[in-house]
Amino acid sequence: MKRQNQSSVVEFILLGFSNFPELQEQLFGIFLVVYLVTLMGNAIIIVIISLDKTLHVPMYLFLLNLSVVDLSFSAVIMPEMLVVLSTEKTRISFVSCFAQMYFILLFGGTECFLLGAMAYDRFAAICHPLNYPMTMNKMVFMKLVIFSWVLGFMLGTVQTSWVSSFPFCGPNEINHISCETPAVLELACADIFLFEIYAFTGTVLIILVPFLLILLSYIRILYAILKMPSTTGRQKAFSTCASHLTSVTLFYGTASMTYLQPKSGYSPETKKLMSLSYSLLTPLLNPLIYSLRNTEMKRALMKLWRRKLVLHAV
Repeated sequence: MKRQNQSSVVEFILLGFSNFPELQEQLFGIFLVVYLVTLMGNAIIIVIISLDKTLHVPMYLFLLNLSVVDLSFSAVIMPEMLVVLSTEKTRISFVSCFAQMYFILLFGGTECFLLGAMAYDRFAAICHPLNYPMTMNKMVFMKLVIFSWVLGFMLGTVQTSWVSSFPFCGPNEINHISCETPAVLELACADIFLFEIYAFTGTVLIILVPFLLILLSYIRILYAILKMPSTTGRQKAFSTCASHLTSVTLFYGTASMTYLQPKSGYSPETKKLMSLSYSLLTPLLNPLIYSLRNTEMKRALMKLWRRKLVLHAV
């Protein structure tokens, strides 16, 4: 059946934070700064790892992929959010809305699997250092990265196609900051029971299973850290693990709360805050947590900076 026979809605209206008009300007300024810092932080990591061949090892190549995902994820959501904040209501076409939904799912799903692959990489490196070159060889690394991107692509394709097939007969106001699946589903003029079963199952497999595997990996890593003879080494490792787990919990926790029940009982404002946690804060924090605190990354950044100064001096 063709979509025009199913749906009378040809565009949606994103409400964003229109319930708080007095905060619109301040939020616009804050989100603009966060967006620019996110782009800059992730772009720096991509450039550093791409140019420094000593960083072409699985750990840093995983970080490069994570930065590409975070930069893209932020670029899909933030510009539209800034437009919403600069006007009372923002109109978005049917096609544009579902295109945004597709890319949110693509990059969000890819990040779920990438974070799991990165936890496995750290587990193999710390808990089984002698076997690490064999465990995480180039072929295994490539398979994990390709697997993450392909599953993200499949998630975006299946879910967006399914949701866009529902009839939308009005109203057309999306009380959210972007065209995320749960917010759009609230406007569907159809029984979405089957989709909710799929959403629950998909969330468990895509979000909760990787999250549990990450937690198990870090439990093993922490156990290995406790055996370290150096107190300074233990403190540094604990600090790193704690920051990693904070970022991971923030991302997986809020994403699972949003997608586990598409038509959940949370208030619209609570849903917006949860969405901001994984779409705004996580891409901002990941460069700081995973990379810019890293000694090798800082060394590579200084090396790149010195090379730039030499070129300018010549």
